[in-house]
Amino acid sequence: MEVTLMHYTPLNVCSYAIRTCWNSFDKSDNGGEKDKALIDRVGNKYKHSSTLEHLSFSFYIQGVSRAVLQEIVRHRISSFSVKSTRYTLKELKKIEPFREDDYNGAERFIVLTGNEEVDSASIKALNNLQAILKSGVSNDIAKYALPESYKTELTWSINARSLQNFLQLRTSKSALWEIRDLANMIYNKLPKEHQYLFKDYLNKNS
Repeated sequence: MEVTLMHYTPLNVCSYAIRTCWNSFDKSDNGGEKDKALIDRVGNKYKHSSTLEHLSFSFYIQGVSRAVLQEIVRHRISSFSVKSTRYTLKELKKIEPFREDDYNGAERFIVLTGNEEVDSASIKALNNLQAILKSGVSNDIAKYALPESYKTELTWSINARSLQNFLQLRTSKSALWEIRDLANMIYNKLPKEHQYLFKDYLNKNS
């Protein structure tokens, strides 16, 4: 799994939006500590969290399973552009089938759980899918045989308010281990000056 922060909104955009409400621009310190405290006070402590929607982040996420993709897309409000199986399954046609114990080779295409029984079944499903593709079945039909463990990637854009909710839910010890790892990676990729807005939403027991 790999997470890259592609773009983010500067904090002063959010503080400017908040000061618009009270016409308090004369009290700004141009994105300094006063403005940072204002964002935290209004957005978090006073719960006027709609102001946090002026902050947004775009991530490039690689090497997550389609099982995790299903969980990510439950989160609103955010935008997704996902690697297309229609155009990319051809990558499987160019290689030989995997042995059911060839975890190192198969890890290029599937997320391994560490459970031998599950991982062997995923490799078998991968080989079945490959055989279907090589027989000439179109990608659009063959993809119904994709295992949940099959790796994908996406560009994900989300505002700060929604990201707080994501981190609160997905750093919980009850969350799926893979998305929990993803949530912690996303937090660590945030700009240092933004992390103070999210630290109280991390589940410390995860």
